[in-house]
Amino acid sequence: MLPSGTGSPATSALRAARWATRLQFLLFGIVTGAWAVHIPSVKWHYGLNEAALSMALLAAALGAVLCLTQAGRIVTALGARRAALGAGLLMCAVLGAVLGPAGLAELIALMLAFGAACALFDVAINAEGSLLESESGKKVMSGFHGMFSLGGMVGASLAALALRAQVPAWLQLAGVAALAAAIVMAACRFMLPRVAATGASMPYRLPRGALALLGLLAAVALLAEGAMYDWSVLYLQQETAAPPALAALGFASFSAAMAAARFGGDWLRARVPAARLLAASGLLAAVAMAVLLLARHPLVALAGFAVVGVGLANVVPILFSAAARVPGVAPAQGIAAVSSLGYLGMVAGPPLVGGVAQASSLSAGLGAVVVGALLLAWGAWRLPP
Repeated sequence: MLPSGTGSPATSALRAARWATRLQFLLFGIVTGAWAVHIPSVKWHYGLNEAALSMALLAAALGAVLCLTQAGRIVTALGARRAALGAGLLMCAVLGAVLGPAGLAELIALMLAFGAACALFDVAINAEGSLLESESGKKVMSGFHGMFSLGGMVGASLAALALRAQVPAWLQLAGVAALAAAIVMAACRFMLPRVAATGASMPYRLPRGALALLGLLAAVALLAEGAMYDWSVLYLQQETAAPPALAALGFASFSAAMAAARFGGDWLRARVPAARLLAASGLLAAVAMAVLLLARHPLVALAGFAVVGVGLANVVPILFSAAARVPGVAPAQGIAAVSSLGYLGMVAGPPLVGGVAQASSLSAGLGAVVVGALLLAWGAWRLPP
């Protein structure tokens, strides 16, 4: 461990690394928010129906899952700084190019690369966050994830303003990609050079025991969270007849509420048992989602998405922090193992929601969020100590 004497060079390096990691989570949220708002733009650019759009979103999730089988070893070997730099630049490049091609095959290839880059970047910055949490002796992971949610709000809000100003979608995404790439290069300079492995680096295998349970809970949480990212804007446009600029605020309200709850999450985690906090979070998200789907009103949906954001806010920080502390496993590999199961929620979510939407309605498809949140509340009581 690094020495933590006040005013020492090591303390200054840790402080700089914390701010750099906050910035990395923020830019990841900005990229995610901009992407979420422009999923309808991708649909219209390529002339896709819900089923074809689901295939493209599935490709992104598949790329993420395939990458996660090796992400822990990559981050452990290279360190979070190098892994975040390479993955972040690839993520930005794909975002800037996604509205260029005109064929579904090209879109699927881009989505595979986008999913892989996002997954590796995600593991890298979470591994850095876990190390910083252990070195400082303070709970900071929820705050880092709060920066991600704040970035999602900023990205979605800026996209809403740009849509109102009739800025072309391709130009919006290219601008976000260029800004995010600059932030990646600047922030990576101040991250810790390597992630200290506290456990063995091993070939990937399916999680077992505590990691398996944490991964299954993460899968349920990411299914619900991913549905908000991928379908909230389209839900407001199709099911409530909201105009595009107002519909873009659906994801922004979800991200804003999630950010606010995450910034208070470290305080909650220090005072409320994990099982109780997870159970309450799942019940809150389930009730809010059910109400907004039944009401089918744009203002109710905006408020409902915010409450769902509060409910889901601290689930992933709790699970990832626990995964990084499993004895005998390197932090990056623990996070990657839980993420690999967690991303199965992302894999199952798009085709599940899209398939039900194609057969019935998008409201019916988003009912999966209600079911997932209830399962999360049920599984919380089986969380290991």
